[in-house]
Amino acid sequence: MTPERSNKFQKVLSNRQADLAIVMENVHDPHNISAVMRTCDAVGIQDIYVINSMIPKHSYFGPKSSSSAAKWLTVHQFTSIAECIPVLRSHYNKIYTTHLSTDAADLYDIDFTKESIALVFGNEHDGVSEEMRSLADGNMIIPQVGMIQSLNISVACAISIYEAYRQKKNAGHYEQPSLSEERMQEIKAVWSKPKVKFRFKDLRALKKSIR
Repeated sequence: MTPERSNKFQKVLSNRQADLAIVMENVHDPHNISAVMRTCDAVGIQDIYVINSMIPKHSYFGPKSSSSAAKWLTVHQFTSIAECIPVLRSHYNKIYTTHLSTDAADLYDIDFTKESIALVFGNEHDGVSEEMRSLADGNMIIPQVGMIQSLNISVACAISIYEAYRQKKNAGHYEQPSLSEERMQEIKAVWSKPKVKFRFKDLRALKKSIR
């Protein structure tokens, strides 16, 4: 690895936020997943949790994948909510689901600077499941004034985590490393491994197979 490459890795890792994560529950469309991952990489989220209790486990996530931003993220895959929740609880103080309800908190009222938070986004058709909502700490909504009270998952995720980015940047969270030195070295080692090319036509074939 060249010194320039190593320095780039170190700079990116020093901006990763250990106290913020995204959870995707049964999201079907690989393009939505890839869009979410690109946004997570852009704002410094390292850990993504993918729950596939209704669809097959995605085979193209992992340290050797070059699919979208997956090669720069740590993707944790689970086949059930019950399997995922204890892991989330061990790392994050609060779990919020994106769900339109009377008791849902406004995105802009959530303080992303004081607690570690995992945000859960549901699939394109049914949203977050009732089981996941019952195990979370509350629901969150993005304020809207239009006729349609929903957003595409990748758009909703981008709005949410850029609000978190705004708050955390203003609070100085990006001015010092959030990940431990040991974790940064582990991730850097993974990033340094050769990647297996993942072709766009494979994404289309996967999308077709889950229709």
